[in-house]
Amino acid sequence: MNSPTLRKVALALIARRVEAGGSGGSEADLLAVLREEVLDDVESVPELMRRACQHPQPADRRLLELATALGLSLPETLACALAAAVEEDTLTGRLIAFAQAPVGGSRPTLGLLATAFAPVLPLALITPATLAAGPAVQSGLLLLGNDPAPYPERTVALPAPLSLALAGRPSPWPGAVLGNPGPPVPLPTGTLELCRRHADSLQPDQPVILVLRSASLEEARSAAQQVANHLGGEPCFLEANAPVEGLVGWLRLNHLIPVFLLDPAPGEVRRIPSIPLYRGPILVIAGTDGALESTGRDLIHWTLPLPTSEERESLWQEALGNPALAAELAPKQRLGAGRIAQLGRLTRHYSRLAGDAAPDAARVAQVARSGEGSGLESLAQSLPEAVPDKALVRSPELAAELQALLNRCRFRDGLAKDLGLSASTRYSAGVRALFTGPSGTGKTLAAGWLATQLELPLYRVDLASVTSKYIGETEKNLERLLSRAEGTAAVLLFDEADSLFGKRTEVRESNDRFANAQTNYLLQRMETFTGIALLTSNSRGRFDSAFSRRLDLVIEFPPPGPLERRALWVSHLNPKHNLTPQQLNLLAGQCDFAGGQIRNVVLSAAVAAQAAHQAIDMDLLLRALAAEYRKSGRSLPSGLQAGPTGTPP
Repeated sequence: MNSPTLRKVALALIARRVEAGGSGGSEADLLAVLREEVLDDVESVPELMRRACQHPQPADRRLLELATALGLSLPETLACALAAAVEEDTLTGRLIAFAQAPVGGSRPTLGLLATAFAPVLPLALITPATLAAGPAVQSGLLLLGNDPAPYPERTVALPAPLSLALAGRPSPWPGAVLGNPGPPVPLPTGTLELCRRHADSLQPDQPVILVLRSASLEEARSAAQQVANHLGGEPCFLEANAPVEGLVGWLRLNHLIPVFLLDPAPGEVRRIPSIPLYRGPILVIAGTDGALESTGRDLIHWTLPLPTSEERESLWQEALGNPALAAELAPKQRLGAGRIAQLGRLTRHYSRLAGDAAPDAARVAQVARSGEGSGLESLAQSLPEAVPDKALVRSPELAAELQALLNRCRFRDGLAKDLGLSASTRYSAGVRALFTGPSGTGKTLAAGWLATQLELPLYRVDLASVTSKYIGETEKNLERLLSRAEGTAAVLLFDEADSLFGKRTEVRESNDRFANAQTNYLLQRMETFTGIALLTSNSRGRFDSAFSRRLDLVIEFPPPGPLERRALWVSHLNPKHNLTPQQLNLLAGQCDFAGGQIRNVVLSAAVAAQAAHQAIDMDLLLRALAAEYRKSGRSLPSGLQAGPTGTPP
């Protein structure tokens, strides 16, 4: 005959207990029918259980597979079947409530289970305490309720997602997402091969955690998807606070690989959640900051590699669908697969918004310079405006030094490939340059010009957002800033950088010690920084001497000479001005202002010109010049003093 379901076996055993107690009523009649239908056809309960397990009904197969995998005893397996039946059938709950009246409700208690399932195993081995200490409860398959009642009065229940999964129905788990929720990120061939090799190295019962680190969490998700698929399952992305009680059963029933999403802050140590009784591999996705730890499992850290130039070309082609444009972009920007995919989506969007037929290099450069999606906005100020070559007035010497810096940034990827071991060992692709010179000489403008030439976003570091009065917080903020800049290839501009990278002082009080520790951290972190960092200061002498070795270039921005000043006046004035070449020469020769002050004068004269509905002329410039000289506590040069006609002699 057909084997009974585990649910019927459990209820029949409860019926025997009720019959022994001599209870009556309609519920007792139902239980008696179950007992007669199930138990009277075989000679012993162990034989009944053997038949139910060896020739299971379709409704029991998933539970029995799970029980075998987790090593559940027969009473625990029956308890799970009964707890699942309560969630599915109202009548089952009524029968259980009748069986344990007046103490219990519709959920079975440990006391009821221990006494009813005694025929399955010797009574001495089945007690409420042993059931509470068994793998079913320890793994969370059975949740104990009615706390803090004694064990015999504690109820058991299945987590709702697990109950649905046992019935073969879709069952979302709290804090879990099946599959990759975001847009897929195409991975380079080298990363795909590493995903396969990592999966092959993981054994089914190996207590190992594979930590995938990347500045792009979307890229890490795609890599985790590949690893999980090679392991024969699908990824289940879990938040750090997702409940883990009973998770092992839900994962096994749905053939899922757990992937925890953790993003520790710089200096923070996060503990990876432990899934009770789960013995398979665990994946963790984390950023490049902070540390992770686990109890009882070895951690294997894998930082997703940066694609090669050839791989970036393939990724750009897939993102934009333009082979020629992909070949042009690949060597320019040192980006990962996640950022390339993100820029591709943004470029396509803004191209459609502008009505372009197809994305072009100019649109890609515009989107890249905007820094959208970089995550740096909370720690730095975006400077998305392009600075064309003609806007930066510079002497031939300064132009040569800036060109050398531009070349260093362009060829930094693979620069040490053809050099000797001493040069290639511990080579970092980061570029660190210091701009020094008086205020207004064009240091910030030069940073914008460099970012424009490189087609990279420029961010000016907001010291108010980075620095903190709390010990260690400044270092954490800087680490977050630098790691995100590395992931998005952003150019960082540290204005007045001597406030962060200043000289270490003699320790006279506790504040000096903490300030020196902050400087030490910055010096070490900048040495490993793989992005582009530009620092500005009015004086090179304000920096710690150890910092000079870590700089790739130091560029001096001297006050402009007469030729540069004339070019600055022309560059700032509208072509429709009313100044003669002789007047421009006079301004360049007599006024020793730098570019920033010339900008102030021109803007002030432009306000007066618009108010008078006229073009800028010498009279308006002289009045604006006089005001700017008064701001600096100086007098207008005698060569620019106005005569009776309002113009200089």
